[in-house]
Amino acid sequence: MTHGANGFSRPRATVCGMEIWINPACSKCRSAVGLLDAEGADYTVRRYLEDVPSEDEIREVLTRLGLEPWDITRTQEAAAKELGLKDWPRDEASRARWVTALAEHPKLIQRPIITADDGTAVVGRTDEAVRDALSR
Repeated sequence: MTHGANGFSRPRATVCGMEIWINPACSKCRSAVGLLDAEGADYTVRRYLEDVPSEDEIREVLTRLGLEPWDITRTQEAAAKELGLKDWPRDEASRARWVTALAEHPKLIQRPIITADDGTAVVGRTDEAVRDALSR
């Protein structure tokens, strides 16, 4: 759904430049959404556990973030421990394996991720990071 300062929801198909990937159960995600609303931002919400990003979408977000897949992986999650991610190499040759793991186990993706209007993205775990996305 797309949200704006007026509090009305619109279908996700509405085109706007900012998108936030959230888990509604996450307090950091709820805080980020609250700040976006308080600032009157126009953005699209993606509940990434339900609307799972493809490997291509994950690679695009990583490029926008300027990060590697292991940088946005929640290594304390049960799935990460089951996969033994802490022991996986963190190098170019292993990058595709990490991206596949994120696509197959979206709960491993750090949240919230905010894509900004200028083509960049931030992991919005702090108010400062969310404001950074708003300023782009």
